[in-house]
Amino acid sequence: MIDIRLLRDDPDTVRASQRARGEDDAVVDSVLAADERRRSSLTAFERLRAEQKAMGKDVAKAQGDEKQALLARTKELAAEVKSLSAAADEAQAELDRLMRTIGNVVEPEVPAGGEDDYVVVEEVGTPRDFAAEGFEPKDHLTLMEGLDAVDMERGAKVSGARFYFLKGAGARLEMGLLRMGMDRALENGLVPMVTPTLVKPSVMAGAGFIDHHADEVYRLEADDLYLIGTSEVALAGYHADEVLDLASGPLRYAGQSTCYRREAGSYGKDTRGIIRVHQFNKIEMFVYCRPEEAQAEHERLLGMEKDILGALGLPFRVIDTAAGDLGDPAARKYDCEAWVPSQGRHRELSSTSNCTTFQARRLNTRYRGESGNEVAATLNGTLATTRWMVAILENHQQADGSVVLPEALRPYVGLDVLTPVR
Repeated sequence: MIDIRLLRDDPDTVRASQRARGEDDAVVDSVLAADERRRSSLTAFERLRAEQKAMGKDVAKAQGDEKQALLARTKELAAEVKSLSAAADEAQAELDRLMRTIGNVVEPEVPAGGEDDYVVVEEVGTPRDFAAEGFEPKDHLTLMEGLDAVDMERGAKVSGARFYFLKGAGARLEMGLLRMGMDRALENGLVPMVTPTLVKPSVMAGAGFIDHHADEVYRLEADDLYLIGTSEVALAGYHADEVLDLASGPLRYAGQSTCYRREAGSYGKDTRGIIRVHQFNKIEMFVYCRPEEAQAEHERLLGMEKDILGALGLPFRVIDTAAGDLGDPAARKYDCEAWVPSQGRHRELSSTSNCTTFQARRLNTRYRGESGNEVAATLNGTLATTRWMVAILENHQQADGSVVLPEALRPYVGLDVLTPVR
């Protein structure tokens, strides 16, 4: 959540952020009102508690009618103190609820607007001219079926729609891609992690994933646990309620996990193939740092994403995501979108978000600062995931349905060319 002090001292900045996100800025006034009720109740509570304590001494000294009057007042005070305590608790609960409805304050440079209001920051590579090569590009599912690399039918039979089996070359390609991503993480000094895929409600909420999008998350009611949609969630909770030593620099992790997403509200969208599925694998980078280091770390994560996509020979662009398309925790997000020939458009492959202190404040993750413990900043970014196979297969396909793998990926897959079997 955002810092209540920012909301008190500079409510107009929060209002502007809410408007940029396309959200109601009236919540700012509601928060300020709840905060004032809480503080007023606490002030009155403390005043009456002090009077209550002082009166205890007076009662011990008094006698007769004076003592009876003091005892009667003591009872009145006890009732008033209890009432004020309840009022303060109620105001605190309302304040907490309202604060969790406010997304992170977006950075000033972030474009306002919704999904289509992004700004293209950079374009890398040039899409192939398949017409000049004399053939129409196949989509990734047609290619994978020809390679006997996927079985969608049996995936649906076993688990339902949007599940699948990767097999043969498909399984090798995914495992090789993930290994390549982890090797890149190691080369850049990130600590490799294999994370839990089930987390407590406090961690899922702390990471900022169930305030507005709970319908996207799988929940195991019998155990009161959530399945993660990214290892970002588990890594955000890794240092919850801790004070970090960042004297030697940021803590940088690379988490590998299976990820689960309900894809609620996406019915009819990307139902063909493995673009939008319920289960996939991913390497996710996660950083803890001082707030003043967050912007540089964000550029560093973006640079790592660009490097690996370039090594995979994919034409892609980097976009600065508009405020209305940011998740609640992100103050700024860059997406890397690869060209998908069969669709004739760019599709998101990776993103990297600067969450500033939003997640760490919720999860009580601090670091030792010069003047005491301060709230840390967190960032995340994707370094490899199953969806990347779509762009790799389509951009490197040949007229006969084979796929020539990019040179950097070949050692990890153990093949230079994926050859059709049917």
